[in-house]
Amino acid sequence: MCSRILYETGNNDYITGRGMDWNDSNLLTNLWIFPKGIKRTGDAGKTPLEWTSKYGSVCVGFYDVAIVDGINEKGLVANSLYLTESDYGDEDKRGKSTLSIGGWAQYFLDNYQSVEEAVKDMEEDPFTVIAPILPNGRAADAHLSISDAQGDSAIFEYVGGKLTIHHSKEYKVMTNSPLYDDQLAINKYWELVGGNRMMPGTINPADRYVRLNYYLNSSPKYEDQDMALASVISQMRAIGTPLGMSDPDHPNISATLWRSVYDHKNLRMYFETSLRPFIFSVDLSKVDLSEGAKIKRLLTAKGEVLAGEVSDKFIEAKPFTFLH
Repeated sequence: MCSRILYETGNNDYITGRGMDWNDSNLLTNLWIFPKGIKRTGDAGKTPLEWTSKYGSVCVGFYDVAIVDGINEKGLVANSLYLTESDYGDEDKRGKSTLSIGGWAQYFLDNYQSVEEAVKDMEEDPFTVIAPILPNGRAADAHLSISDAQGDSAIFEYVGGKLTIHHSKEYKVMTNSPLYDDQLAINKYWELVGGNRMMPGTINPADRYVRLNYYLNSSPKYEDQDMALASVISQMRAIGTPLGMSDPDHPNISATLWRSVYDHKNLRMYFETSLRPFIFSVDLSKVDLSEGAKIKRLLTAKGEVLAGEVSDKFIEAKPFTFLH
């Protein structure tokens, strides 16, 4: 599933865009407001990790058993994308605290205000990710990207049971398989070919990476914020897979069900589903993320018509348990 870019505006600000490709049109996708000060547990494994959230966030749920996308009050964005090659390692052999993959993205949003800070903490591979089966019967295999208001970027993958970190402002594009080192190598070849001559055109994730890289590098760095946002939205729409298209044997090749766009500086989330032709936004300055504030949810999967700024449409809700 999925594609992600990190776009730089003409004002040296940054916007992250992401598309969710998934092979289940009944995917339950709701938005959540989580204030700071929430006591959390990893919810899976024998020795679940425990922490208290330092920062509030607005997030995108996945079957209401996971957070796969979101932005916190410091402008850090997390995006979880499918990766069939993931190998999180044996829990007993690793001997570390455990964290459900459903809480992996949320852990970063709760604890860090910059990519550099997060990478420094992760260098010692401090916990084991537990990845149970998803509600649709698929393996919960993923890699995770984070980006921040300074344009920094990092990608976390578990390869052969060990955490691999790719950290650079140059890592602006990400899709699914293969592993990120291989994505970079494939793209290097196509950069030599030149996207204005020929580009691979399938919905395969490696092909999507090449096209997204070309689109991103070809797009002007708009100083006008509306134009910058429009550029990112258009790139994510251009890379989307039409509804109804899928490959049953390859869950990373599926229709695009929704898109999210994050304005790091102005702390704003933009969201649209492929089922209804509306973009709506959440302005974090209008959301109560203070300690003790209410956890709230916005339903998006039951035919709701949402447009404009929708922070006042969230309603109080009980938080879900991470996938276990």
